[in-house]
Amino acid sequence: MAGLALKDVRKQYGKVEVIKGIDLDVADGEFVVFVGPSGCGKSTLLRMIAGLEEISSGTLSIGGRVVNDLSPKERGIAMVFQSYALYPHKTVYDNMAFGLQLAKAPTSEIDAKVKRAAGILHMEHLLDRKPSQLSGGQRQRVAIGRAIVRNPEVFLFDEPLSNLDAALRVTMRAELSKLHRDLGATMIYVTHDQVEAMTLADKIVVLEAGVVQQAGTPLQLYHNPQNRFVAGFIGSPKMNFIPVEIAEAGSGGVTVASADLARTLIPVAPDAAVAGAKAVLGIRPEHVTGGDRPVTFKGRVELVERLGHQTVVEVATAGGATVTALLDGTTLVRPGETLTLGFDPADAHLFGESGRAMERFHLPEIARMTRRTAA
Repeated sequence: MAGLALKDVRKQYGKVEVIKGIDLDVADGEFVVFVGPSGCGKSTLLRMIAGLEEISSGTLSIGGRVVNDLSPKERGIAMVFQSYALYPHKTVYDNMAFGLQLAKAPTSEIDAKVKRAAGILHMEHLLDRKPSQLSGGQRQRVAIGRAIVRNPEVFLFDEPLSNLDAALRVTMRAELSKLHRDLGATMIYVTHDQVEAMTLADKIVVLEAGVVQQAGTPLQLYHNPQNRFVAGFIGSPKMNFIPVEIAEAGSGGVTVASADLARTLIPVAPDAAVAGAKAVLGIRPEHVTGGDRPVTFKGRVELVERLGHQTVVEVATAGGATVTALLDGTTLVRPGETLTLGFDPADAHLFGESGRAMERFHLPEIARMTRRTAA
């Protein structure tokens, strides 16, 4: 296996630049997930690593070797696509063996590699079947097995679970995590689903408009987003954003106020915050609870979603903000009612006018630990 290094990697189509100077290191054996909205450049970047798209400028190294000018088969990578792309007339065994057969590998070697991959994926009993006899999850495992037999230095996955139903996606996520542990392989995975990113990744790379907005462990991005884009993209339901005005900034934090909130001290480093400036307070739905918290506000209930263990409530405040709260599943509330909600300022985030996050004083210890580990 091998690590990767991208140095000022760019991609242009004519005068349009879609990948804008990406610097990224992927350690040997790391599971890295590229995540972002549609059109952010994550699949293009993956295809550049695979050699399916030309790199306009910058360098890509795999295992310490610059591979910009190498063909896909010379890069030591294997790619699993969103489409399974299996040969319908071939058995599972022959689908997995086909690449090795083209390379004229010895029959004994092919047989050993196919059976090893089938064992890893728990599909020994499927080797004689054809794709039409398999479920969607089984077909995806065949596509992954076809990559495993090549013994690549790096595995690349381009939204491999997007064609599966919700329950099967959960099962396959678990299987991919186990596969990573078993192989100790370097894996790069593309998805638009931030839940997949959070559950699979050692490191998440958040992309937006061809730029890396933040890279770090899932807990780093969740607890300590560097800007408003990352804060709103990571987490489900997404973070609430409430427009506020800075009343005062000092060594103890930044005091904010709004039409819905009384003067509230947020324990963040003031950075360049000045009195009278506009800002945005961020608070995650799971941190918005009943009215027994240090900071409270009222809102009219607009939406109630009962999930059994939780109740998702969306309220509209008098100041025009929309706030989502995750309440206990036994909470009895109906649309049209007025509800008092609250939060602890220690759980809040504060973003300046530029969208940049102010550093929190009370980062949870588990996030501090992951930050030290990553450093």
